[in-house]
Amino acid sequence: MNKARTSNALKIVCYILIPILFAILILSILHMSFLSEFGNKKDETEYMQTENFANNYLYFLINKVNDCQTRRRENVFEQLKDEQGELFCYFDGENRNKGIGTYIQYIIIERATGEKFTNIRSSNYNEVIQNTKNKNTYWNYIEGKVETSLTYINDDNIKYNYYFNHVNYTNDKDETKYLKDYDIYSFYDENSTTIISSFLFNKNIYDFMLQNKAFPLYSCIFSIILLIIIAFYLFWSIGYKKGKKEISINTLDRVPYEIISIICFFVIIIALEILIHSLNTNLQYLAISMAIISYLAAYIACAIYGITTIKRIKANTFWKSFLIYRLTKWTYKKMGIYVDEINRKTPETKKVFWYYLAFVLISIILACVMGSVISIIALILFWIWVYYQLRKYVRKQEEIKETLEKIYQGNSEVYLDTSELQGTLKEMAVYINDIAGGFSNAIEESLKSERLKTELITNVSHDIKTPLTSIINYVDLLKKEDLQNEKVKEYVEILDRKSQRLKKLTEDLVEASKVSSGNVQLNIEEIKLKELINQSIGEFKDRFEEKGLKIETNMLEEDVKIKADNRYLYRVIENLFSNVTKYALENSRVYIDMKQEKNKIEISIKNISKERLNISSEELMQRFVRGDKSRYTEGSGLGLSIAKSLIELQGGKFDIFIDGDLFKVVMQW
Repeated sequence: MNKARTSNALKIVCYILIPILFAILILSILHMSFLSEFGNKKDETEYMQTENFANNYLYFLINKVNDCQTRRRENVFEQLKDEQGELFCYFDGENRNKGIGTYIQYIIIERATGEKFTNIRSSNYNEVIQNTKNKNTYWNYIEGKVETSLTYINDDNIKYNYYFNHVNYTNDKDETKYLKDYDIYSFYDENSTTIISSFLFNKNIYDFMLQNKAFPLYSCIFSIILLIIIAFYLFWSIGYKKGKKEISINTLDRVPYEIISIICFFVIIIALEILIHSLNTNLQYLAISMAIISYLAAYIACAIYGITTIKRIKANTFWKSFLIYRLTKWTYKKMGIYVDEINRKTPETKKVFWYYLAFVLISIILACVMGSVISIIALILFWIWVYYQLRKYVRKQEEIKETLEKIYQGNSEVYLDTSELQGTLKEMAVYINDIAGGFSNAIEESLKSERLKTELITNVSHDIKTPLTSIINYVDLLKKEDLQNEKVKEYVEILDRKSQRLKKLTEDLVEASKVSSGNVQLNIEEIKLKELINQSIGEFKDRFEEKGLKIETNMLEEDVKIKADNRYLYRVIENLFSNVTKYALENSRVYIDMKQEKNKIEISIKNISKERLNISSEELMQRFVRGDKSRYTEGSGLGLSIAKSLIELQGGKFDIFIDGDLFKVVMQW
């Protein structure tokens, strides 16, 4: 059952069968309707024996009689002569492909003048006249008497015919003539039925309907049963797809239902218009093609409309898909928000509500008394006053916004004049002034704290530096002494190493304090960057070789220049190279790359760390932090922080990237 429910092939077959079965049903109903009117007449077993054919036959001849004189005056006839060369008749060759006239052969003779009109080309017209009675279907009108094989327009029944009793025409002398002034010889030419026309199409349909009286009943029952089965199946299966339990909704099913309804309605109306126009055309193949196209277009519109309706019903989104429902829900939601605001009794909300209500009421009152010029002027002035008040309110809001932007950008020296403000705007201005004042105090306190911190670090470092210098000097003196005790020599070496480390830590601490506070004198000049890096590599060559580090450089061909402080930039590179010698994996490669992109110079230094880097790049940039997180290795943990601050002071950018054991520093100007 589930396979049948989700089978796309079965659904497609049903979609194809529906228009076919529905067309069969419609044609069967029309067939039965036709049989109820004509099927019980025993004499009408063929179309040629029907009253409809007889009336059309007579109607054509009457129109032809009325048309003869007019067409002769317009000289549209071809004049034919008999064997003696005398004028015999006028040949009309324009009757072809015009319904029943395609198959009727006629000779019309005006008794008063002897003029003859025909659509038969022959060398012996007397023989044609004599042979008309030998045809299966003929109608002759001679001296007011009818001779015919058509029962409905024979001499006994023609007096009841509407067309026969109301025929007349007016000639150029305004004298009325009647059909009895002519002799007419005509017959239905069965040999011309190879010519396709609307008449032949109708004749074949008529004959088919009369000869197949049982067919419409069976086809109607068969179509109804199949349509009911298909309808139940589609209603059961539409919306279900393989692998999905819920109803499958597509983009079309989310379009508002009113829009889908309007589009489908207009498509159906246009299709019906095309169908109606196709029934009135004489070109049968074109009419059939137009009818089929319009029928299929109407079916597709109905199918889309039905499928999306069923899906929406099954998915419980039918009412929710209405645009009116969505607008109502949106309006209800907005009204709920507004009611909540009113319930909270916000002063500004109430004020806006009463202002707007007053504006609407005053505008309505003034619009109702628009009969006078004064009321029109009053309404215009009122609108101008309202615009002025709104513009004034907006200007104050813009001023508050600009002040907030200045505070956001770091400018705390701002002040708003509250004397011209009222209500909430005045309260906001007071808060902003207080915030700006608080920021100013906080910044001032922060700067004061930073200055005190810098002074403290400088003073402490200076106090440490004086005794440290004495320690270093005495250690140097001890090293120069000829000490015999190996233990004492070892102690002196330890003192020397630790004192040098303490000296370096003190110098880095002072420098980091100066750099972070911006208390550094920079000498900005043009520096050849490639030359500076190569020089630094040369100075560290021995230390690199000692660790087994191989330097791989990828420099630009030209020696680019940047604006920086040569001394401090060298200090940065020195710090980075020093880190490489301390923390890079021995007997590995160190990559130094230089590239230029969009007027930016970038230098990157990459190496593999000998220790596991279980630390983020953000943490590594902080002061007193080292990658090995150990206090037993050399270094103060200030090198990268100092390098970053120095690069940024010189207008550059300094970043660190860590990927596993890969350590990468990128500098950019």
